[in-house]
Amino acid sequence: MATLQIYGLPPSTYVRTSRMAALEKGVDHELVHAAPHTPDLTAISPFGKMPAMRHGDVTLFESHAINTYIDRAFDGPPLSPADPKAYARMEEWVSAVNTAIDPLMVRKYLFAYVFPGTEDGKPDRARIEASLEELDRQIGILDAALADSDYLAGGSLSLADLNLLPIIHYCSGMPESGEKIKATSNLAAWLDRMNERDSVQATVPPQGN
Repeated sequence: MATLQIYGLPPSTYVRTSRMAALEKGVDHELVHAAPHTPDLTAISPFGKMPAMRHGDVTLFESHAINTYIDRAFDGPPLSPADPKAYARMEEWVSAVNTAIDPLMVRKYLFAYVFPGTEDGKPDRARIEASLEELDRQIGILDAALADSDYLAGGSLSLADLNLLPIIHYCSGMPESGEKIKATSNLAAWLDRMNERDSVQATVPPQGN
C-alpha cells in the first residue's frame, strides 16, 4: 500500500494537526519537509501553502480536507462523530478556529512575537497590545465551549480538537495568553488531557521554532 505523505514543516500548526490525525488513526506516514511555495508544495497546492498530502494517486491541499480523508480512508478510531448534531458541532469549531481563532491568535498575536517585523527584531508590542482584548474574549469562548464536555464536539476526541491543539500549545507558552489559559478551568483541563495523548507528544515542534 502507498505511504501517506504529509508535506510541510513541523512548526506549522496545520501540518501538526494532519500529523496528529494520522497518528490517532494508527497510520504510518512520512513527513516531507517542504517550505511554502517550494516545488514540492506547489506541485500539489496551487496556493503553495502547508500542508499538502499525497497518498498513491490521491493528492490534497487544505488541512481539513486532508484530515477528513485520513479519517475516512483508514481504519482506526473515528475522528468524526457519527451523531449529526455532534458532527455539525465539530464542523462548526473547525470553521471557527480557521476563520476567527487562527487569524487572531496566530497571525496577529503569535506572529507579533515570532515575525515582528520591527527594526530591532523585538516583539511588536503595539500588535500584541491590540490583540489582548479579543484574545481574552476568545479564550473565554473556548473555556465556555468546554464547560459541559471533555472535547469540543462532545465526549470524544474529534478533528476539531486536533485543529485547535497546536494553536493553544503555542499560546500556552506565551506571556499574556499563557496566563489567560492557566486562569481558565475548562480550557486548561482540556489542554492537560490533550497533552497526555501520544499523537500530541510525538508531534511537539522542535524548540526554537
